[in-house]
Amino acid sequence: MSSRSPNYEFQEWWNRQRERNLHSAFQLDQAASQEGGWSAVEIGGRSRPPSPPSTSSPAAAAAGSGKGRGRSARQLSWLCRIRFNQSAAVLVGLPFWLLGLLVTANRRISSSPSDGSSRLYRVIRFFLVLAVVLLVLEVAAYFKGWHFMPPTHAEAVEALEMLYAHWLYVRANYLAPPVQVLANVCIVMFMVQSVDRLVLVLGCFWIKFRRLRPVAAVGFGGEADAENGGVDEYPMVLLQIPMCNEREVYRQSIAAICVQDWPRERMLVQVLDDSDDMDVQNLVKAEVQKWQQKGVRILYRHRLIRTGYKAGNLKSAMSCDYIKDYEFVAIFDADFQPAPDFLKKTVPHFMGNDDLGLVQARWAFVNKDENLLTRLQNINLSFHFEVEQQVNGIFINFFGFNGTAGVWRIKALEQSGGWLERTTVEDMDIAVRAHLAGWKFIYLNDVKCLCELPESYEAYKKQQHRWHSGPMQLFRLCFVDILRSKVSFLKKMNLIFLFFLLRKLVLPFYSFTLFCIILPTTMFLPEAHLPAWVVCYVPGIMSLVSVLPSPQSFPFIVPYLLFENTMSVTKFNAMVSGLFKLGSSYEWIVTKKLGRSSEPDLVAFVEKEQQQQALHRAASESELKGLEMMMGKKKEKKRRNRMYRKEMALSLLLLTAAARSLLAAQGIHFYFLLFQGVAFLAVGLDLIGEQVS
Repeated sequence: MSSRSPNYEFQEWWNRQRERNLHSAFQLDQAASQEGGWSAVEIGGRSRPPSPPSTSSPAAAAAGSGKGRGRSARQLSWLCRIRFNQSAAVLVGLPFWLLGLLVTANRRISSSPSDGSSRLYRVIRFFLVLAVVLLVLEVAAYFKGWHFMPPTHAEAVEALEMLYAHWLYVRANYLAPPVQVLANVCIVMFMVQSVDRLVLVLGCFWIKFRRLRPVAAVGFGGEADAENGGVDEYPMVLLQIPMCNEREVYRQSIAAICVQDWPRERMLVQVLDDSDDMDVQNLVKAEVQKWQQKGVRILYRHRLIRTGYKAGNLKSAMSCDYIKDYEFVAIFDADFQPAPDFLKKTVPHFMGNDDLGLVQARWAFVNKDENLLTRLQNINLSFHFEVEQQVNGIFINFFGFNGTAGVWRIKALEQSGGWLERTTVEDMDIAVRAHLAGWKFIYLNDVKCLCELPESYEAYKKQQHRWHSGPMQLFRLCFVDILRSKVSFLKKMNLIFLFFLLRKLVLPFYSFTLFCIILPTTMFLPEAHLPAWVVCYVPGIMSLVSVLPSPQSFPFIVPYLLFENTMSVTKFNAMVSGLFKLGSSYEWIVTKKLGRSSEPDLVAFVEKEQQQQALHRAASESELKGLEMMMGKKKEKKRRNRMYRKEMALSLLLLTAAARSLLAAQGIHFYFLLFQGVAFLAVGLDLIGEQVS
């Protein structure tokens, strides 16, 4: 076997580079020795000083070698002195760093939501203090070797040994059994809810496989056909835009609804403005006047007394005398931007279906890729619309109205009792009452309406609190009505056990209790145990199932699982407060919107509409801009990070339990507690969502 021929060109290049480096180091060393300093090469950690070039004599080399050894000792002493000074500087600055950290934490706590006195926070804080005390006791017992041979009362000779022996007896006989029973109950709930989720997914697969979808019996032609004499075939439609201080989104929402491809004389737009900001009121009025000059039948309504929030606003609008002339009403929140053909895709489904009360469209999000928070919300809502709403609409003809992007038959609203102000989920309230009155619903998965997702954790948390406290208020109020209704027994059971109990009560209860309380508790009570499949495998499968409707979100499976567990504390607190009328369960806070851009098709349609029509405007575009400049947009306060106390307390509790699991060498439990604790820490420090200072 022949050997490889040497590469002489590379060898010559390498020798030249080595000689050049050695020569530079030698010159640097000489300059340092003349100043009484040290060589940078020696401080860098070389084992010997660099040799002079090969042209030097052996005697000089020996002298240089001896000189280098003496200088290395001095350099080592100087290096140690420098390292000591640096360490001393760090130690001196440590108190100031800690003081700054405390000041920052105090500022965040002072600006954080006032949940420090809530019952749930006190419960979590109690468990945290207890966990820290038990961790100290377990660490002391570990170093004494009691984890190999636990002490008994008869063998205990010292106070700590006696205390630990009593603790072992109490936890094995009095604490572990009830904790294990509660854990088993939560595991059963977890499995039932998981089966329900899998059944929904299978139903969705069946719908895709059989290509089941609602089909309208009739259709409507273009607006040109309507102008040729077919206007009377179009039913009268009322379009409502309830809003409150929606400075960022009012214009694009009004524009999207006013350009609907529907005969102008067969539709009326109501802008229901509950704003208490005079600047916003004037801007919305000017926008309404602009579209009135374009020939759109649009009205501006403002209530002097804002009672009942959105339900009160809609109830007031439906009390107008001219409502009797309209057959259907389409509702859009202020950030929703329906496509121009929205009415032509939804209203035809009512034709020939006299028992159809609601047609609901799907939401699509303009900012789903804005940050991690919006990506995780998109996973949740994609599953809700693609799976839950579609399966319930196809197989049961009932689902919860989403409050917007839907068309109601006005007769169904009136026969169901109209809008009521008794809960913060007026949309779910009217849907349940209409279902009990015998009306059917249709969900259109292929009709999408653009809207925004909350981009800050603060806004998202407030939204989720309302969405989970309201259903419990409604369940408490309508439980007797469900039992007394004339619908079939299966529909009653679906409403009580699936719609309310399993998906609105059981889900937040077991997710918070099992993963945030019982799991860390079992780390200190080894006699009570949660299997690995409950902690890791089944949640992982459920997260995978949840991501199926949005395949582009597969990289976010793990963050989604951790974030859903962190949100369980908010959902659990909201569920309890709504069920027992505690705290701010009836508080309605408008979700903050940023006014993201709408579809390019919508902009193009508006421009085409403006070019085709010669309109006399009372308020032109320039005048409207001048009005905005005169009023000036209110300078928003710079939002700062907040500290959420419940999430922070749970983070410390889970991290303490993770430290305890290390002593017991519980691998998968340790990793879950560690990652979940870090997730709670990130949320508690407000590090998820929009970028803030």
